[in-house]
This record gives sequence, C-alpha cells and structure tokens, in this order.
Amino acid sequence: MTTQDRDRLKVLHEVKKKHITQREAAEQLGLSRRWVKKLMKRLGKEGDGGVIHRLRGKASNRRIALKVRQKAVKIVRAEYGDFGPTLAAEYLGEQHNLAVGKETLRQWMIQDGIWKPKRSKVEDAHVWRPRRNCLGELVQWDTSEHDWLEGRGEKLYLIAMLDDATSRGLARFVCHDSTEENMRLMWKYLERWGRSQGYYADRASLFQNTPKANHHKDAPELGPTQIGRALQELGIELIAAHSPQAKGRIERFFGTAQDRLVKGLRKAGARGLEEANRYLDHVYLPMWNKRFTQEAQNSTDVHRPLLKEHSLAAILSCVETRVVTNDYTIRVGGRIFQIAREQTRPALRGAMVRVELRLDRTVAVRFKEGYLTVSLWEAAKQQDQDRVTASTKGALARRPKGPNAGGKSNWMDSFRRRPAPPMWKAIRESNAGS
Repeated sequence: MTTQDRDRLKVLHEVKKKHITQREAAEQLGLSRRWVKKLMKRLGKEGDGGVIHRLRGKASNRRIALKVRQKAVKIVRAEYGDFGPTLAAEYLGEQHNLAVGKETLRQWMIQDGIWKPKRSKVEDAHVWRPRRNCLGELVQWDTSEHDWLEGRGEKLYLIAMLDDATSRGLARFVCHDSTEENMRLMWKYLERWGRSQGYYADRASLFQNTPKANHHKDAPELGPTQIGRALQELGIELIAAHSPQAKGRIERFFGTAQDRLVKGLRKAGARGLEEANRYLDHVYLPMWNKRFTQEAQNSTDVHRPLLKEHSLAAILSCVETRVVTNDYTIRVGGRIFQIAREQTRPALRGAMVRVELRLDRTVAVRFKEGYLTVSLWEAAKQQDQDRVTASTKGALARRPKGPNAGGKSNWMDSFRRRPAPPMWKAIRESNAGS
C-alpha cells in the first residue's frame, strides 16, 4: 500500500466514523462524490485493501509484445552493443523499422546487461553564459582531436564552427590542424553565410601569439597570427576564451560527435578522409542542423555580405613582407622570384611588397594597389649548382700529388729519432767548417 493509499484510507475512515461527509471527503481527496461512494462500499466489503487499484501488479494492455522485445534486444546486442539507449532507439527505428521508446529500450538494455546506468556526479555549479540574440552575432571555433575512424584509416581532426545563438554547425575533417586547413573552413563559411560579427576561439598559437617567458617587457608587441590578420582584414572580431568551459556549446558539439558521428562513420564503412567528409556533409551535419538547433531570440540575421575589396584568395593566405633587390627579384622560402621585365621601374628597388602564399599553392606579389607578374627564377638554382661544381673541381685540381699529397712536409718526421752527436764532436766539426 502506497502513501497515497494510506492517506486516502485515513479520510475514508473519517467518513465511516461520520466525522465528515462524503462531499467533504471528495473535496479533500480531489475525487468525485460517486468515486468516494464506491470506495466506501469496497471498504465495507474488502476492508482496507479495497482502496488499492484493481490494475496494480497487472501487465498493461498497451505493453510491447515479448517477440518485439526479444528481437530488439537481439539486434542491439549484435550491432549496437556500445550505443547509448537514445542512439540505439533511433537506429532501430530508421534501420530496422522497430519503434521503441528510448526509456523503454534503456530498461531492456539494463535488464539484459547491455547498458550499465551511471550514477550522476555532483559537480560544482557553473553559471551558463546566455546565448547571443541574433544569428551570426558570435561563432564558436575549435578543433577536436579524436580517433574518428577507430583505427580504420589515418588520424583525422575535426574542425568546427558553431553559431552561438542557434547552434547551427559547419565542420570538416582534415589531416592536420593547421592554419591552412582552418582557413579553408573559414572560406567555406564566408561563402555560404557571409561575415559574422565575431569568432570565439581558444588561445592556441593559430589564433593568438603568446609572448615567451624571456620576452622583454620593452620589446615590441607581437603582431597577429595569419588567421588574426585575415579576420582584421575582413572586419571580424576575434575573442579569446580563457577556458574550455567558456566555449561550452562547441565542446558539447564535439561530445555528441564523438558518440554519434563515430558510430555513424563505422556503420557507413568510412576508411579515409573523403569518405568521412562525405558522410559528415550529407548525413551528420544535416541531422544536427535539423534536430539540435534552435531558433534565435531575435530573428534578424546579422551576417554581413562580402564586399568587392574582400578577395578571399588574397585574405585567406599566408602573407609575408619582402624587399625587392636591385635585380628586381624576391626571395621567399628559399626560392627566387623574378619580376616581369615590363613591370620593372626604379621605384621598385628596395621597396616593400606583400607576398601572398595562397591556398591553391600559387604566389601573388602585391605592390601598393596592384599585383606584379612574377615567375620562379630557375637560373638561380642552376647557378648555385654550377658554382658548387666549379669550386669542387678547383679544389681537386689544386690537390698536391706525390708523398706530400696531404699538403704537409715530412722533413721533421725522423728528426727526433736521429741521435745527437757529442758536444766535443759538434764543436770540432763547427771549428773545422769555419
């Protein structure tokens, strides 16, 4: 008998003793007068057990058939043994046409030893930062290092961008977490939705230059990284997070992906970068943006369009500054680039030019408002090789021959091995010679 049954029984006993009326008992119990009258009859015939519901302890008429349960548990054990109940229930409905609630499946998996319930941990309270109001106001940006292919292929990194207001996501798998790969994802985002108001990233060296321990306080400030410079040219603010918890939305995005995406890649049989990105673009991201996003508080989209001066090929590149030599050449990364003859002019000698190492592996050189035509000077490399060859041949030609081939005289070799004459003999020979 439950606590509710005992409380109800106490009120019914008051009615039986005629301390209160059936109308008053109905008001206290929140029941109808008709039902109180019926309970009083049961109390008279069956005693205190008459207040217990007749269906208690009996199976529900809407329970799932035993065959369906056995089939579902068998499939889960064979194919989705490491899946959580929620994800396993989704796969049962999509792949096997078995509509089972996630909580029902959770109980079945616990009873059959497939799933072990975890005790909730008491954690320190963390005050969540409220979402931004508008789409495009702030975009969280980060990279997750994980065994995405579970050993079936090369190691991959997942770079993702997540809108703070709606959790709308964009991501791609890469082989290296580099500036170039992060710029490729930024290019894709800018072409699809435009320029957001700001990006929220961590303090990794890709986004922020951190002074070293021996950095003098009077030394000039470190400039922006290549990504920081690109965002400045695009008019986008870069905000550095002080902890992973500060950008919790994208951290939770990665937590979900490390469960759902990993299992989806396994089911799709992905074994390489192209297959992983194909599944990510056509299956996982559409599912995420449809199911796990929400409407922004303000329906205004604050993304700004790209303007004519925003050349993504020029901005999203590795930019360096070089000085033009007197022979109108530029040295970049051990290579020499020659400026076209028709563009040479005295003002170029000693001038600073902007060199753009672009994502398509081309090199563009900008002087003031225009670009110069340059070509890789192969003659420089050939001259260096010829110079090395000539010096080697000259050294071989000057090498001495014969017993003194090493370049050292041997007149002292046996000096200390010859015995010195006695003093009297040396004096006599000296006097005779004089």
